[in-house]
Amino acid sequence: MKRFINDTFGGMGNFLVIMIVCLIALMANILGWNEGVPVLMFAMAPLVADKKLEYKEGVEVPALVAATTTIFAGAFVSVNAAGFLVPGDDAAGQIFHGVSREHVDNSLGGNGDFPCLVRRRGLIRAIMGTAITQANVGDNVFLVDDQTVDLIGNVTNAIYCGTIAEYIDATHAFIDIEPAIIQGAVATHIADTTNAHAASAIGITDAGEFTAETTAEGALQELYQNELTAKGIIPIPMPGITSAGVALAAFTSEDAVSGGYCVTAKGLGIRWNNHATPGPAVGAKVMVPPDADVAANMVLHILAAKTGATAEDATKFTVEAFNNVVGAVYDADADFGGDTDAMVGNATAKNVQHLTRSLALANLAAYPAAIELTIKPKNGVLGTDDVILLACWIEYQKKLLTA
Repeated sequence: MKRFINDTFGGMGNFLVIMIVCLIALMANILGWNEGVPVLMFAMAPLVADKKLEYKEGVEVPALVAATTTIFAGAFVSVNAAGFLVPGDDAAGQIFHGVSREHVDNSLGGNGDFPCLVRRRGLIRAIMGTAITQANVGDNVFLVDDQTVDLIGNVTNAIYCGTIAEYIDATHAFIDIEPAIIQGAVATHIADTTNAHAASAIGITDAGEFTAETTAEGALQELYQNELTAKGIIPIPMPGITSAGVALAAFTSEDAVSGGYCVTAKGLGIRWNNHATPGPAVGAKVMVPPDADVAANMVLHILAAKTGATAEDATKFTVEAFNNVVGAVYDADADFGGDTDAMVGNATAKNVQHLTRSLALANLAAYPAAIELTIKPKNGVLGTDDVILLACWIEYQKKLLTA
């Protein structure tokens, strides 16, 4: 009995520790002390004495063969997505596993019915799919089938299986399979999302100095923050016609109701006279960009200036907005415009001011579509000063592309 305990548990001390842990766990379970708390019934305590080391060299190991599969001795072999051994091939999803040491016929069996001894280290003589020269020593090679390998440009799925270690002739070489075995283990680990490393634990070196972040997590957050908040601009050309379809002329009279082009030095724009009902509105049309996220509001921006500083002339612009949508009649849409916010009436004369008007997401149409706009000063806001429209544009949220 003593010999059994020593061989199995590494000594009487280890055996007693294990027995005490098991008894405590059993008592806690019976008395309900562990309600709602997971208990590891057979959790092992740290070593208090030497134990017998169990290990393998790992040069040759058994692997379970996939269902309905025959493995020939000397074949390059891979594991499939389920982890079972299959003949090596240029097939997506395979991870190179080594070279078979025996013939195994599992053609009538299920997954894992038979094991196959696989060599995982060494230089293996291989057939090359295309001609090589001495200059190819050191190049990586990839599976073509279970006895043929080739260089990267001659394969489709790039199942890495080793490095050319020794040139034999144009169609044969000894390949070192160990680098591929190591990479295969890394590939398996990376593909295992259940045990994935946190991105914050993966360091990065940015040779291009594009970011100050030092981890993959930080760089990802930086990239996605940029993508999720990126804005786009739709320039609105300076309107050339009125909403009545009449070509806009130069602004010539400070007493006329109609606006016109203002061609003063450094002040090119459209000018409206101080009038109770300034007009007419000017019209423009723009396309909705393919990258516009119509699940977010757009914003119309206007730069304007007044010729005076009258406090009561807190000018607004009245905007009408309509969609032209593919598959709908061109005049079907309802107006989704409105008034901009107000200018500061007593701001210094000729000072450029920035006004906005939100275009609600509920009214937006996705690409391909057009937005038609008319713009004019709001009635009743130009008692004394003239106003000049200098520029306008639409700002939109860019959508995050997933394909």
